[in-house]
Amino acid sequence: MTDAVKGPASYFPSIEKTYGRPVSEWKDLIRASPLTKHMELVSWLKTEHALGHGHANALVAHTLAEDKTR
Repeated sequence: MTDAVKGPASYFPSIEKTYGRPVSEWKDLIRASPLTKHMELVSWLKTEHALGHGHANALVAHTLAEDKTR
Protein backbone atom coordinates (compact mmCIF):
# COMPACT_ATOMS: atom_id res chain seq x y z
CA MET A 1 0.00 0.00 0.00
CA THR A 2 1.33 3.45 -0.89
CA ASP A 3 1.34 6.37 1.51
CA ALA A 4 -0.99 9.25 0.76
CA VAL A 5 0.67 12.44 -0.42
CA LYS A 6 0.97 14.90 2.45
CA GLY A 7 1.86 18.54 2.84
CA PRO A 8 1.64 21.13 0.07
CA ALA A 9 1.82 18.52 -2.70
CA SER A 10 -1.52 17.10 -1.55
CA TYR A 11 -3.14 20.18 -3.12
CA PHE A 12 -1.58 19.64 -6.56
CA PRO A 13 -4.31 17.52 -8.19
CA SER A 14 -6.96 20.03 -7.12
CA ILE A 15 -4.84 22.97 -8.32
CA GLU A 16 -4.39 21.42 -11.76
CA LYS A 17 -8.09 20.57 -12.04
CA THR A 18 -9.33 23.95 -10.76
CA TYR A 19 -6.99 26.25 -12.68
CA GLY A 20 -6.23 24.18 -15.78
CA ARG A 21 -2.44 24.44 -15.62
CA PRO A 22 0.09 21.84 -14.55
CA VAL A 23 1.91 22.48 -11.29
CA SER A 24 5.17 22.79 -13.21
CA GLU A 25 3.83 25.92 -14.94
CA TRP A 26 2.84 27.47 -11.61
CA LYS A 27 6.31 26.74 -10.24
CA ASP A 28 7.89 28.35 -13.31
CA LEU A 29 5.76 31.46 -12.78
CA ILE A 30 6.76 31.64 -9.13
CA ARG A 31 10.44 31.26 -9.98
CA ALA A 32 10.20 33.91 -12.73
CA SER A 33 8.59 36.44 -10.41
CA PRO A 34 10.82 39.20 -9.06
CA LEU A 35 9.16 38.64 -5.67
CA THR A 36 11.01 36.48 -3.17
CA LYS A 37 9.06 36.52 0.10
CA HIS A 38 6.54 33.79 0.77
CA MET A 39 3.52 35.99 1.50
CA GLU A 40 4.35 38.40 -1.33
CA LEU A 41 4.25 35.47 -3.75
CA VAL A 42 1.02 34.14 -2.23
CA SER A 43 -0.64 37.56 -2.55
CA TRP A 44 0.59 37.88 -6.13
CA LEU A 45 -0.84 34.50 -7.12
CA LYS A 46 -4.14 35.42 -5.49
CA THR A 47 -4.46 38.85 -7.13
CA GLU A 48 -2.88 38.26 -10.53
CA HIS A 49 -3.96 34.67 -11.13
CA ALA A 50 -7.10 34.34 -8.96
CA LEU A 51 -5.82 31.39 -6.95
CA GLY A 52 -7.36 30.64 -3.59
CA HIS A 53 -5.21 31.23 -0.53
CA GLY A 54 -4.63 27.54 0.26
CA HIS A 55 -3.64 26.70 -3.30
CA ALA A 56 -1.33 29.71 -3.62
CA ASN A 57 0.24 28.97 -0.25
CA ALA A 58 0.83 25.31 -1.14
CA LEU A 59 2.48 26.19 -4.46
CA VAL A 60 4.75 28.82 -2.91
CA ALA A 61 5.71 26.66 0.08
CA HIS A 62 6.56 23.67 -2.11
CA THR A 63 8.47 25.73 -4.69
CA LEU A 64 10.53 27.63 -2.11
CA ALA A 65 11.33 24.44 -0.20
CA GLU A 66 12.35 22.73 -3.44
CA ASP A 67 14.64 25.63 -4.34
CA LYS A 68 16.37 25.49 -0.96
CA THR A 69 17.42 21.91 -1.61
CA ARG A 70 18.91 22.67 -5.01
